[in-house]
Amino acid sequence: MRMWKTTGVVAAALAMSACCHCMRGEDAGRSLFNGEDLSGWVATGNATWTVEDGCLVGRQGPEGAAGDLFTEEEYGDFDLTVTFKMHWPGNSGVWFRYQAPDKAYQADILEYTNPVCYSGTLYCPGKMFLAMNKDPAIVNREDWNTIEIRAEGDHLVVKLNGVITADVQEDSFARGKIGFQVHAGEPFKDMAIVVRDIRIRSLEPSE
Repeated sequence: MRMWKTTGVVAAALAMSACCHCMRGEDAGRSLFNGEDLSGWVATGNATWTVEDGCLVGRQGPEGAAGDLFTEEEYGDFDLTVTFKMHWPGNSGVWFRYQAPDKAYQADILEYTNPVCYSGTLYCPGKMFLAMNKDPAIVNREDWNTIEIRAEGDHLVVKLNGVITADVQEDSFARGKIGFQVHAGEPFKDMAIVVRDIRIRSLEPSE
C-alpha cells in the first residue's frame, strides 16, 4: 500500500474520495427492493420468500420445493447491481430478461461440479453456460458479494466483486423480468439466498 506523506495530500485524497462516493450514489439507480416487504415482486413455485432484518431471503419451501421471485415490471437495457450473501451449500441466481422458464438469462450463484464453475457464471436455459467463472477466489463465500449485470442490446456483461466473469454477445432475449431463484434438491435444503440491495439504472434512451 502506498503511504501519502503530507496531511494536505491526504485531505485532498479524502475529499476526492468523498466526492466520487457522492457521484456513485447519484448514479446508483433506482432501488427495486424497499427493505420492508415484497411490494413490486411476484413469487412463482413454492419456495419461501421473506423479508428479515431489511433483507430479502429465499429458502426452499415445504418438502424441498423450489421457486422464483420476479419483478412485476420488465426491463430491457440496464445496469443492475445486487448485493447478496449465500448460506451454503446453495444454488440460486439473478434472473434477467426473464420471459419464461426457457427464455431468460441468469447470473448464477452456485458451486457447480460438472463442469466446475462458481458464482458469476452466466447461464441460459437450453444453452447451459454462456460464460463460466472458474475462480473460486472471487467469491466471498462467508460474506457479502456484489453482482453487477450490464445488459445493453446483445452485449451482456457480468461482474462479481469487481471482476468480469462474463462478457458475451447474445441476442436471444431483449427484455424481461428480473428475479431470484431457489433451487430444489436435498443438497440445498438448508440454503438461504440473502439479498441486501437491488438497484437498477436504465440504459434506454427514452428513460
